[in-house]
Amino acid sequence: MHMFLAVAAAVVYGLLAVSGIASITTGWVVPWLRTRVLRPRLWGYGSLLAAVGGAVFLYLGPLAERYGSLPWLGWLGFMAGLGLQMLAQRPGRAVTKAAS
Repeated sequence: MHMFLAVAAAVVYGLLAVSGIASITTGWVVPWLRTRVLRPRLWGYGSLLAAVGGAVFLYLGPLAERYGSLPWLGWLGFMAGLGLQMLAQRPGRAVTKAAS
């Protein structure tokens, strides 16, 4: 069962990284998020960071005594990536013209 979960997680993190790279390079966002994502490149960077951080945490977490704090840095990277994705969905500041 462990091998099945590890392979499933690798596929999910791989798809997350691929969608992040596609969003960074072309501005493409997965169809179910197109209406909410206002900044696709920022969402892509967040997606890529979340995929790498989550994979580092998942695969180095059981080996924490050997790698020290590296798995927890992966967890922080995962959380930072999710934060970037949330920021990409928030509306930016409104551009206003200066009064003349």
